[in-house]
Amino acid sequence: MSFLLLLGAFSGLITGIVFAIRSEWSSLVDQAVEGFTALSTLVQEGPIPIDTETFEDARDAVIDFATSSTAGSGALAGIGAATNFVTGFILMAVVLFYFLKDGDKIWAFFLRWFHGENREKARLSGARAMEVLGGYVRGTAIVAAVDSICIGAALFILQVPLALPLSVIVFVGSFIPLVGATAAGVLAALIALVASGPLVALIVVIVIIAVNQLEGNFLQPVVMGRTLSIHALVILLALTAGTILAGIIGAILSVPIAAVSWAIIKVWIGEDDGDAEEVAELPEPEESEASDTADADRA
Repeated sequence: MSFLLLLGAFSGLITGIVFAIRSEWSSLVDQAVEGFTALSTLVQEGPIPIDTETFEDARDAVIDFATSSTAGSGALAGIGAATNFVTGFILMAVVLFYFLKDGDKIWAFFLRWFHGENREKARLSGARAMEVLGGYVRGTAIVAAVDSICIGAALFILQVPLALPLSVIVFVGSFIPLVGATAAGVLAALIALVASGPLVALIVVIVIIAVNQLEGNFLQPVVMGRTLSIHALVILLALTAGTILAGIIGAILSVPIAAVSWAIIKVWIGEDDGDAEEVAELPEPEESEASDTADADRA
């Protein structure tokens, strides 16, 4: 039942996001391009002199790329990425099923290599890893939902076109720490600029800044709590390394992996030894009869 509920919820979320963006993707791209053009015109006509040749070169480069064979190969690469996503989703479903079905046996298999004090550290490491990972996922989802609702409500009130897909993009982008929500907000501001003028775009920018301040000064400390006890520089470096190594997926997974790794390291170097009562209350996984026999023979 847990497997079916998780699979259904995840599938429904992904399907809703895909259809919300796909239904208005062409308009979204056109509005973003027009917004960039309007922004460049506004900058060129501003009080600060800007070399127009730079904008023209950039525009020509974009046009050349769009009409070249590289764009076609990029489209084929996008189809390949979609195929890889579907394959990965099926693999994830199979792995999730076995984790839910035989999780205790899998955990017992890993713990059988540890004995005495090391076994207690391994048990505590597993508990800490689940606490950090679960707290990170729940906290990030709450923060992303707040960002999406606040920015989406502002877009609806200001009657900015494509408010729903922009809200979805903000929600998805918020799972990338530090830069995701801001990048999605910039896209919303560009569309507001071309659709409703500079004043509405300025209001959207102010809302994005206010939401980012709310997230950084209130939501992150309160919702995350002590789940991610790592420095912002470490988060930035992990985010950069993950993006370089694995693209968007790496950007999403790099920070929780770094946080879980640091929690495990603290257990093994003695900074987090847990209370005696806490360690005693940690669930001992049910081992198979084969492992029990092997332990008896070893004794």
